[in-house]
Amino acid sequence: MTEVDWLAEQFEINRDHIRAIALQMLGSPHKADDAVQEAWLRLSRSGGEGIENLGGWLTTVVARVCLDMLRSQKSRREESLEAHASQASAATDVTDGPEREALLADSVGSALLVVLDTLTPTERLAFVLHDVFAVPFDEIGPMVGRSPTAARQLASRARRRVQGVTPNPDADRTRHREVVMAFLAASRDGDFDSLLALLDPEAILRADPKATPPGVESEVRGATGVANAFVGRASAAQMAVVDGAPGAVWAPRGTPLAVFAFTIVEGKIVELELIGDRGRIGLLDVVIEAS
Repeated sequence: MTEVDWLAEQFEINRDHIRAIALQMLGSPHKADDAVQEAWLRLSRSGGEGIENLGGWLTTVVARVCLDMLRSQKSRREESLEAHASQASAATDVTDGPEREALLADSVGSALLVVLDTLTPTERLAFVLHDVFAVPFDEIGPMVGRSPTAARQLASRARRRVQGVTPNPDADRTRHREVVMAFLAASRDGDFDSLLALLDPEAILRADPKATPPGVESEVRGATGVANAFVGRASAAQMAVVDGAPGAVWAPRGTPLAVFAFTIVEGKIVELELIGDRGRIGLLDVVIEAS
């Protein structure tokens, strides 16, 4: 058996799993097939070199392909829910084997797809992969360029929306925006006490190498350490929406070169990520607010 034949065989073993993910993400059998085909093209181009866990690699690739497709289309509400429901009905005689996992995703139903359409692409990805396919947040985080904690928050936000637990999500966003604005203002003004008051006692700052400020460690734990890292800084930061949540960017000439992603729980910042790597920034949904 040639190497190409072996890759094709292994891909077929994983096809139903990754198609189920793509179908749940995109809500369209046709688009799901396109995503699966793109995953195969990327695998064949790579030749399988350096891939230790092919199933995990394919899950990551198809997830990122789906993210790109969701972000590029102007309106996800134009998807054919009838086609999705028809496919789910046709698969009702599947009871075992790899097809069972595909049926699991299909059985969530068209009604849920309407709710999923209200989520940002990254919220949708985190929710679908974790709650439907039991993918751990340690694996989901890198797929969306975020930490496992931030990925967990994305899924939690999506879950509340799906379950209808948060009757007024706009109120949460407004409160979180106020927290971010206050944090940036206190940082610029050198107001250490105000910074400390906005941080959870166990707050964590994580920064990738390209976003780590001079003299600051790539990971800082505890409110005091995080406040010290930001006091007198962030003078050029602008408010932005990052993955559907209030955040900030440093964007000279309108191009984000650093992203501040906040995880806020009960009015306190529990995690702050500084992202400067362009590849990671490209995985984020970033909308800069007009100054």
